Amino acid sequence: MNTLLSSPERQNQILQILARNQRISVSEVCEIFDVSEATARRDLEALAEQGKLQRVHGGAIPLSLAPPEAPILQREGEQAEEKSRIGLAAAALVQDGETVFLGSGSTVLEAARALRTRSRLTVITNSLPVINALAGLENIHVICLGGELRDSELSFIGHLTEQALSEVRVDKVIIGTRAISLEHGLTNDYLPETMTDRAILKAGQEVILVADHSKFGRVATAFLAPLESVHTVVTDAATPPDLLDALRERGLRVIVA
Repeated sequence: MNTLLSSPERQNQILQILARNQRISVSEVCEIFDVSEATARRDLEALAEQGKLQRVHGGAIPLSLAPPEAPILQREGEQAEEKSRIGLAAAALVQDGETVFLGSGSTVLEAARALRTRSRLTVITNSLPVINALAGLENIHVICLGGELRDSELSFIGHLTEQALSEVRVDKVIIGTRAISLEHGLTNDYLPETMTDRAILKAGQEVILVADHSKFGRVATAFLAPLESVHTVVTDAATPPDLLDALRERGLRVIVA
């Protein structure tokens, strides 16, 4: 390969190779372009910063944009088995007697259902489906945060919700997100909900992110928070192992359900 290629020319060819093969390693960049490992890493990191690929351990994979999110009632049937296992694993992290915040979304709803048999639990939530799942249980004290109802998600968001969130502190937060990227962190596709989710993240001593494999390696339009705002990630076995290793390298606890 011609080593006189400029960095932009080389990076453009890297993207073409990535589009064909769906993965490229640092060693492959070195071999194809006859460059040093340091140069190969710089090229991949530059492309990652431009949002053109996703860096993983030892190389890169294509960066996918998350498609528009369907309403929660429609999403309940998607990856249903994985979401059920993730919900059970996340619920197992909650101890009897704790106070926990449950956010919106179909995977968090599975965690709520798994908590129905727990004792002396206090649940704070802005999710109408979570409220319905836990209402009337003697062993669970439910605190509902009001606000503007987002019809597609059946969740309460906005200024009133965020004002209420500033008044509460919980042992654990269980939350989902639209997309997760090593470079771009947690992203969502609806900015007003993103602002409420940021307030949720601040309410907990420990943040547990629940996400099936379809959420990883994607980017949505609205930045929510860096990966480091999360303590534990609970996902399923179809999530690429190199992505999970990268999360562990950043200090996050990873649980594969």
